[in-house]
Amino acid sequence: MAKKNAFYAQSGGVTAVINASACGVIETARNHKDKIGKVYAGRNGIIGALTEDLIDTTKESAKAIAALRTTPSGAFGSCRFKLKSLEQNKREYERLIEVFKAHNIGYFFYNGGGDSADTCYKVSQLSETMGYPVQAIHVPKTVDNDLPITDCCPGFGSVAKYIAVSTLEASFDVRSMAKTSTKVFVLEVMGRHAGWIAAAGGLAEEQGIPVVILFPEIEFDQKKFLAKVSAMVEKHGYCSVVVSEGCHYPDGKFLAEQGTRDAFGHAQLGGAAPVVANMVKEALGHKFHWAVADYLQRAARHIASKTDVEQAYALGKSAVELALKGQNAVMPTVERISDKPYKWKVGVAPLSKVANVEKFMPRNFITPDGFGITEKCRAYLTPLIKGEDYPPYKDGLPQYVQLKNIAVAKKLAEFKI
Repeated sequence: MAKKNAFYAQSGGVTAVINASACGVIETARNHKDKIGKVYAGRNGIIGALTEDLIDTTKESAKAIAALRTTPSGAFGSCRFKLKSLEQNKREYERLIEVFKAHNIGYFFYNGGGDSADTCYKVSQLSETMGYPVQAIHVPKTVDNDLPITDCCPGFGSVAKYIAVSTLEASFDVRSMAKTSTKVFVLEVMGRHAGWIAAAGGLAEEQGIPVVILFPEIEFDQKKFLAKVSAMVEKHGYCSVVVSEGCHYPDGKFLAEQGTRDAFGHAQLGGAAPVVANMVKEALGHKFHWAVADYLQRAARHIASKTDVEQAYALGKSAVELALKGQNAVMPTVERISDKPYKWKVGVAPLSKVANVEKFMPRNFITPDGFGITEKCRAYLTPLIKGEDYPPYKDGLPQYVQLKNIAVAKKLAEFKI
């Protein structure tokens, strides 16, 4: 019987280290040529599988694949597309089987967050429900750090480092201008329901920076928030505010809600920073500046956390090893052994306990007043942003790889999504 090929795809919002996971998957598969044939990548995630738009990674040199480890974003293209249940959309699953059969694919590695874990879990059940064996392994990735069971998610450590550094540096700027000009700086960060990224801004307090954090887990109380900012400015002469895009009022309405929705049906957010900044101006009269980290926070490979890069690669590598051991419907995880010194190992979790489950900030990670992080949270975050893993530079710019992404010849009729 011929060796089965593997299908790898990236999903959802990309990160500074998702390509490091891709590198881990592809290099490990290449090291097991006796068991795995070719690795095909889906152009633009699972959509690439449905439309039979496959990329032949064997056309890439070992040097190019190795360079993925130091390149941000998704080298094969990503997507926001969630498979419905088998009962709701059987034709999509039948199409997946057609494509997998046509290209002799028996391994499915899906690199993404919560919605991707759900898709991966559904694909893992194909062999049981539709008679075609596919070993589906989820490779965790999300800057939001909201996947359950795993101690942290690849992508988070680097975005946390970027936000901690940005809060620190912008606060130094504000402090220098506070006497005659700006007194409040507001930084908006990602995080729809979980405040992990916002929490990272609190690490700037290590250098004496006054920081007020607005978490999605804490209902926004305007009166208390303004009192906190006023007290900070009175004591320090200035302060910085880190606001999660998911910060919301007691009635559930987001400060940043635009009234539109993304492809997954989630409310599209963006605009919490100016809302908060103007609130401060109107109530307290302080001059302000605000910024939205947006794509910058998740694309900043130049300042990636070494811990994050190592974990992203390790979990990609482990996904292939789990598949070779016959595992299905699982996700490799990070298991923390100790904080000081920081030690971790790779574990494994069943996708049935991962799909559609969100991990929020524990209340004991947030100060009693709801505006800062505790020492317990600091002990959790600090190891995740440690270490530098710089990409190669030339003429002052990081050198990132752009793959050839040569398409595999199609064998089937066109399929419209």
